[in-house]
Amino acid sequence: MVLLSRTIVANTKYSAVLVIVVLGLLMGTLFVKTGLATPGLQEFPAIVLLSQTTVIALIATFFVGGQEIRRLLSKETGHVDVLAVPAKNEVFFGTTSTQFVYIIRAFVLLMGIEMISALLTGRSASHPMGESYLAMAYLCIGVAIIFVDSKKEVAKMRTYLFKGVVEVLTIVIIMMLSLRLSHLVASVIGLPQIFFAMIISSGLGMLLPHWKAGPTLNSLLFAGIPVLLTGTFLVGGSHMLEAFSIPGLQSVIVYGFAGQMFWMFGGLTILIFLAKANHVRNLAPGMAGGLSHSGLTGACTAGDFGYTAAARAPIMINIPFLGHIFVFTILAASAERGALLVGWTLPLVLAGLACVYLATKNLRKANGDHAVEVKGLMQFSFGWQIVAVFGSFTILHFAGMPIEHASMAAASGLSHFGLFAATQGGMFGDSAASMITFIFATPFLVHPLVFGLFGKATENNGEMSSKAVLLIFTLGTLGVLYSALSI
Repeated sequence: MVLLSRTIVANTKYSAVLVIVVLGLLMGTLFVKTGLATPGLQEFPAIVLLSQTTVIALIATFFVGGQEIRRLLSKETGHVDVLAVPAKNEVFFGTTSTQFVYIIRAFVLLMGIEMISALLTGRSASHPMGESYLAMAYLCIGVAIIFVDSKKEVAKMRTYLFKGVVEVLTIVIIMMLSLRLSHLVASVIGLPQIFFAMIISSGLGMLLPHWKAGPTLNSLLFAGIPVLLTGTFLVGGSHMLEAFSIPGLQSVIVYGFAGQMFWMFGGLTILIFLAKANHVRNLAPGMAGGLSHSGLTGACTAGDFGYTAAARAPIMINIPFLGHIFVFTILAASAERGALLVGWTLPLVLAGLACVYLATKNLRKANGDHAVEVKGLMQFSFGWQIVAVFGSFTILHFAGMPIEHASMAAASGLSHFGLFAATQGGMFGDSAASMITFIFATPFLVHPLVFGLFGKATENNGEMSSKAVLLIFTLGTLGVLYSALSI
């Protein structure tokens, strides 16, 4: 599906994630409609397993984000040396041989590492094909290590491959350590695994700012999130027909759609009209970080919006996650209580707005200066993240939506991969965990608008249509109001 999506958007400025969204949801629905599978795709355990690899895909992004933050603090500029130079010959229309290898390797890495994680934690016993995980993990990791592009220029092949092995082992260790820490603090506060994975991998990136990426890191950065989203949307699409008939979920779905337009285009409105930062190099990483937006993050790290956006995105993803100390702590306490701790969320929303205001001031005076733009985008990403997450939960709380439903609505309305992973991990209960894949995937149908505008902007020298952004933001505002009033 990733290869087909890349072919469809080849020689355009549009992102393959746009097509992955549509094809994934459509195919998942057709699987169920034609009787090929039941909702949840239990007949296809490999797809289900792939949809559960969120943390693995993000560890690579967090690590690189930590590296970029360290370089930024050290005032290091310029391109980073690499061990391998990608080939430029196409094996499929829109996909070079190196990119093809990255996609295949990302798939087997995600599957292999998730199987190893399941084996080490004992979860494999309850998984379909769990008894085969050891052999399958060996096969996947083996393929990931030896599968390289013969057309790619590699200075030291043995060193390059060894780095890939080290990176795999490191990801497994981070997975185990983050899960262990999550369990250790569970009696005090229900912080999810992804929170600790972010802290550890970002910290490691800051400690190793000059680590040259090996095949594992390169593959997960380029194709990890698109491949993960393929599994997520297939599973989500399989729930589409049944979900609309479940009482109480209609308002969740409506908020997901409206929230996508409100928070995404609200942030773009601020960046365009108030911050005067109307360029894809600012808009794409700013909104990827400001919402922890899975689709935009994948598009940025894959290079769909250019080198500058790709380099800035990991920074903007990491910075808001520092605020997740508040996010996950307060939400975990709220989940245990069964209601949102509004006394904490309202002051944080105001603090987030203050950060956004400061960001607009800095971005207005950037005048194309890279350091000033990055500083402003970091402030915006942090502030808008706090506003969007706690703003969503606060709106839904006062509208009367139960917190387990609000968690799904907020995660889908922001396309927030942190909330998605936390909800999928059971932070808000088993019911939310079982339905989050579909709820999270459905609002991605709005993404033709999102990626369409970003694609047009890329074709228009990086400048996005301000009138279209304002119109969609207005529609999103009306949609959020309708969703809140209809609960």
